[in-house]
Amino acid sequence: MCATTPSGDRLADALRAEGRRVRFRRGQAMFTEGDLADRVFVVERGWVVITSIAPGGREIVLGLRGPGDVIGDLSALDGAPRSATALAAGEVEATVARSSVLIHALSDAAAAMELLRVLAIRLRDADRKRLEFAALDTLGRVAWRLHELSERFGEDTADGIEVDLPLSQEQLASWCGASREATVKALAALRTLGCVSTGRRKLLIRDPQALLRHAQGAA
Repeated sequence: MCATTPSGDRLADALRAEGRRVRFRRGQAMFTEGDLADRVFVVERGWVVITSIAPGGREIVLGLRGPGDVIGDLSALDGAPRSATALAAGEVEATVARSSVLIHALSDAAAAMELLRVLAIRLRDADRKRLEFAALDTLGRVAWRLHELSERFGEDTADGIEVDLPLSQEQLASWCGASREATVKALAALRTLGCVSTGRRKLLIRDPQALLRHAQGAA
């Protein structure tokens, strides 16, 4: 199972043609919530954590982006300030282009359709996450996040689906909408059930079907 390129080739290639390669160190902000948008990014290598600050000052993980993903596009489209912060989870290499390049690229119908598909995927994902919080316990939500990572960024091996896991336990807990303690217990339960094995920044999905059943609350 190879990493997907949700943004599509035409759009990303248009940005690459006019952009430049930039490297970001671990923990560096590629852009910050509240900033005015003047650039868009194509993630070429590494992982980017998308976060936002909730009322009360708590940092919430909204998502994880990897190779092939375009980020920073929403503010480029509507001109509003950034609605989230993009942090390099490790060493990241990205193509950085002016926002105007994205707007110009959308004159190509194929590139425009690619972006529409990306936005539709994000909307469906947001709807699904709202359903998860209403219907699933912490175990189910953790299982969903791991299933999502394996589907998008997993690599098939003889022992299962291997995924680099750039998130800390605190970040994974935030992404799942749970406490760190509850998330650690959920991971331990999934290990005991034979669904996954975990290591330092590594995850092995040993039984993808069982993991999916837990993610769907059907196990």
